Formats: sequence, C-alpha cells, structure tokens
Amino acid sequence: MTKVKICGITNDDDAIKACLRGAWAIGFIFDKKSPRYISASKVRKIVDKLPPFITPVGVFVNQRERAVKDVCRFAGITTIQFHGEETPQYCGRFKDHKIIKAFRVNEKFDGKEVAKYDVDAYLFDSYQEDAHGGTGKTFNWDIITAYTFKRPIILSGGLDAQNIKEAVEKVEPYAVDVSSGVEKSPGQKDPRKLSLFFDTLNFRA
Repeated sequence: MTKVKICGITNDDDAIKACLRGAWAIGFIFDKKSPRYISASKVRKIVDKLPPFITPVGVFVNQRERAVKDVCRFAGITTIQFHGEETPQYCGRFKDHKIIKAFRVNEKFDGKEVAKYDVDAYLFDSYQEDAHGGTGKTFNWDIITAYTFKRPIILSGGLDAQNIKEAVEKVEPYAVDVSSGVEKSPGQKDPRKLSLFFDTLNFRA
C-alpha cells in the first residue's frame, strides 16, 4: 500500500486526525515564508502527542546547517525534507537523520541531476518560480516516469481525492505527499477532504 505524508500540519488536532486515518508521516514546515510555517516549540508539543510508528518530518528551505540541526534536536524531528536548492554536499552533512530531497519538476527537469544526491528518498513536486511547494498544482508525471531512480520516490504537487488514484497507478510511488488537497485554508486541514483522500487511496488498494 502507498504510504502517505500529510504536510503543512500546524496543530495537534489535525495531526492526530491524519494519523488515525492512516498517515505514515506528518510534515512540519519551518520555512517562515510559507503560510503553513510553524515554530519549533509548537512542533515539539505536537510530536509528543503523536501515536507510535509515525514519522515527524521537518521541511526546510535553503536554511543554515546549524539552524536546521538545532530545530530538529529541539522539536524531535527524525526525518528532514530539503525543499530548496540544497547541494548534494550540504545534504550529506546530516548523517544522523533520514533525508528526503525535493525536486521541483518542469519541462527542463533533468533526472540525471537527481542521482547526484545520496539521500534516503526523492520527492517530486510542481515547479513554480515564486514558491517552494504548496502550490496546489500538479505537474506532468510523464517527466519522472521516463527515469529509473535508485531511491524511493515520493510524489507531491496538487494531489487530492480526485486525482490520487490516477497518480498512484501511473507513477507507482513509494509514498505520496499531500497538503493543500486536504485543506480548507493553508495550515488548516478539512476532515471531510482528509477522509475522502484516504478512502479513495485505500479503495484503490
């Protein structure tokens, strides 16, 4: 069964509901430019309430190494998702964490560049010049299915209950990452959309 990461969590109620529906991971955005930004102190309180076997993921965008490590240590983050222009060398400095490197996909995407990253998983998201994720837009999935990657892939970008079945059947990802597709507003999840998303995904399985 395809694993699910619910990203952009800003409160414990949404986090618990996502877990009970079947989320494998919960994503917290530490980029202050994002409308889904959350502080490390708030994340620490949410992480303490998560059920067993749930992975807390910290999402960072072009941030200093020391700052990232300090936030992860304080907040209890075990997996880091780098969603900016971080280099392979930079990602390699976080040996104590599982690392997900995100790539924004457009027609200029080069899968050979992805292979330079020795990380635990690759995440593919929609490209938008002024945003690092959370756009609510899909991309052309054919671009990434043309490649064979040596790491598990996570599909992101505009996923919701209406397109998740087609996305999973076409891309066959290790996991999917959804945020805006299960929201009523940025950072506030919609219980109805959340349930419909998981019901659709599980029905497919």
